[in-house]
Amino acid sequence: MGLIFSGSRNTDNGKIVKIPHATAILATTADGKISDVRRSPARFGSKADREHLERQIAAVDGVLFGRGTLQAYQTTLPLSDRQLLQQRRDANKPPQPVHAVCSHSGDLDSQWRFFQQPIPRWLLTSVEGAKRWQGSLDFDRVIVLEAGDRWRAAFQYLYRLGWHRVAVLGGGELVAALLAEDLIAEFWLTICPLMVGGKDAPGVVGGTGFSLRSPKALRLLSAEAIGEEIFLHYALNPSTEQLIVDS
Repeated sequence: MGLIFSGSRNTDNGKIVKIPHATAILATTADGKISDVRRSPARFGSKADREHLERQIAAVDGVLFGRGTLQAYQTTLPLSDRQLLQQRRDANKPPQPVHAVCSHSGDLDSQWRFFQQPIPRWLLTSVEGAKRWQGSLDFDRVIVLEAGDRWRAAFQYLYRLGWHRVAVLGGGELVAALLAEDLIAEFWLTICPLMVGGKDAPGVVGGTGFSLRSPKALRLLSAEAIGEEIFLHYALNPSTEQLIVDS
């Protein structure tokens, strides 16, 4: 396990810095929920949606998801499609991108199947969270986000580690935190033909929300219906100063 501290000590002294190109990829019900009130695993996407997700994962250097998402599924999605694996080999990329769980507490169950899957595993956590995994071989790398760090600093650091393209797979709290700092460049939303309702059921974006006076504006890039699902591809129109994003 490699323990790395990111954040304010790794400043760029006013120089232009780059961050990864981040795409959020989520399946949602027709009423905008990514799970039910019990936070059940959201396995309501079709085979076409799973194949779409795998194609998106094949195109990135790293995958980010929150603790709640991992707890719900207890797994991630390793690449298995032979053509996609060959595409990565042809591009001189490792067979699997890094799969990184974001958890301030670091309170994860090492018995989850995630820890047996054939992928590089990283943890983004706090100092206290990292202590839980000292001496463990379950993570290839533990990155400590220092007190006061914002996600922007973390993204700058991930870029320096070779993460030029990132897939964000949820949940809503992580998506909200990244949106708040204009760190998500694109959304892929699969609209699935069901409704679950529930005022406490998690949606695509969690957190405290954004005002209608200053929402996160989207620009539609494409829309495609496959079976009963609709695949929407959006770009974000950032409302604040632009970061230099690698694309």
